[in-house]
Amino acid sequence: MTDSRAFYARSGSVWDDLVTLLHLPYTVWHLSYVAIGAGLAPRLDWTILAGALLAFFFGLGIGAHALDEVRDRPLQTGLSNATLWVLGVGGLVAGGAVGVAGAFVISPWLLVWVAAGLALAAGYALEGSPLLHSDWGFAVAWGAFPVLVGYWAQSETLSLAAIFAAAAATVLSRAQRELSTPARRIRRADVPIAVEGWTRDELLSTWERALRLLSVAMPLLALGLLAGHL
Repeated sequence: MTDSRAFYARSGSVWDDLVTLLHLPYTVWHLSYVAIGAGLAPRLDWTILAGALLAFFFGLGIGAHALDEVRDRPLQTGLSNATLWVLGVGGLVAGGAVGVAGAFVISPWLLVWVAAGLALAAGYALEGSPLLHSDWGFAVAWGAFPVLVGYWAQSETLSLAAIFAAAAATVLSRAQRELSTPARRIRRADVPIAVEGWTRDELLSTWERALRLLSVAMPLLALGLLAGHL
């Protein structure tokens, strides 16, 4: 029987629940946007890039995902609400702390990006705003924003290249939603589904195969851009 949660979901232990909670294919995908933004900058500081990736991993990979799970249990993990709140708040605090530390290295203006990132992560996960939790809200928050932060952290400015890359990341993130939303609904459906000769499993396999391929393509693109600075 097909798992009703997600193609990357695991079960059987607390460790499996924690790994599932990270939404690893999607987290790596969106962390790649940070690296893409950094890779487009004229000069690359690897320490700053590492800090930016760490901040997003804490804030998005752990914080936002834990808060999303505690709200309506989309992944059906066995983690208690208390554990999820600790991970959620702790992840956001840790991400913010990395950002604050970065402000001493880069510029106090980084704190504006940090505040915006924390608001986006908490607001989306807790559905604080219908606009933010919309498909385009998701695309901008998890697509454009990481690219712009990655670029700005390296150069303390923005460029036309960064803006176009942010626009591309927005469209790609929207495409992610266009694929993942129906796939998620099919996984959770309790009745057989057939569309013009396609069975439930065929539809699910096609959409999720596309998601897997994109989740690999984004890190490869990021690595290609970073390799240009070696």
